[in-house]
Amino acid sequence: MAIVLALAVLVLPAWAAQAQTPQVPVLWDAKERLPKPDLSALPRLRFLTTTDFPPFNFLDGSGRLSGFHIDLARAICAELGMADKCQIEALPWAELEGALARGEGEAVIAGVAATAETREKYVFSRPYLQFPARFIVPKAKPLTEPIYDKIQGKPVGVLAGSAHEHMLQAYFGTVKVVPFAKPEELYAGLKAGKVDAAFGDGMRLSFWLAGEDAANCCRFGGGPYIAPEYLGTGLSIAAKVDQPVLAAAFDYALQEISEKGVFAELYLRYFPVSFY
Repeated sequence: MAIVLALAVLVLPAWAAQAQTPQVPVLWDAKERLPKPDLSALPRLRFLTTTDFPPFNFLDGSGRLSGFHIDLARAICAELGMADKCQIEALPWAELEGALARGEGEAVIAGVAATAETREKYVFSRPYLQFPARFIVPKAKPLTEPIYDKIQGKPVGVLAGSAHEHMLQAYFGTVKVVPFAKPEELYAGLKAGKVDAAFGDGMRLSFWLAGEDAANCCRFGGGPYIAPEYLGTGLSIAAKVDQPVLAAAFDYALQEISEKGVFAELYLRYFPVSFY
């Protein structure tokens, strides 16, 4: 448990777990100053993405490419002084790798996971968003940090076979793990009082909390838990492996966007129930 809690504190050094105002993830060290690479020789900056990963990238009601990734790409271009050279193209997921390799784009912003295998093909920016695990609980039975002692021996629902189930078993002592086959069964079990809490992906849980099915029954309990060993390293921008300068430029732009509050505005636009 100590490892998970320590990682969560690193991401949220000054946030109260039960803060009333929406919280925005800050993944950048304010004391670190990143240099701005010179991209003046770059004739264009085309981001490749997909249309099937809402709210990150999707087609809106008028068929226009929209989403968090689309607005983030435009903000990066603006920060790098390349708004007039900025392009965004949507392709099927299976075509992204080939299109980038053929030079049909300079970067992929579509949730490509940074792993040992993918690092052989791509160079990645630093993560700009991570997906923490969260507890949700009935509003009538709130949980606050430290949660560890409060849930020992208590039934906690989780999706069967998920990384969150393994994380719950590994880091939360004698909690009674109650697996559910489907998300809707997990939510129904929580609402019916079959479990004291549910544990899972904070982003997906935030959408449920904001939806009609939840009927304002529940809320997040405790803080976000960041565990890369179970949940991965989060979202990064991928460029061809021989383009480290481009990845460094993305790092610079992402840090500037974060410090100027642009990232926070985009995050809360697409995630009004913050999963942090």
